[in-house]
Amino acid sequence: MGRKAGTLYINPKKFGTLSKPCMKEMISFLNCMALNHNNDEKCTRHKELLNTCMDAQSNRNRKPWGSINYHLQRLSRGRK
Repeated sequence: MGRKAGTLYINPKKFGTLSKPCMKEMISFLNCMALNHNNDEKCTRHKELLNTCMDAQSNRNRKPWGSINYHLQRLSRGRK
């Protein structure tokens, strides 16, 4: 039951340890929504915190060489 020779394989356990930067803000926002029966007006503070965290993350951590899926597609095209 091994892998086929020559196929691409990504270990998903390796990517499970990546940091999740806005997880605390998202959980607090979802908890507020659950407590207030999905009333968005009562959770404006949590929503603003989540938006600022996500905006800060969108500008950072962009790699100029593309995503891993892009490179996997390039590799598979070259092998055919």
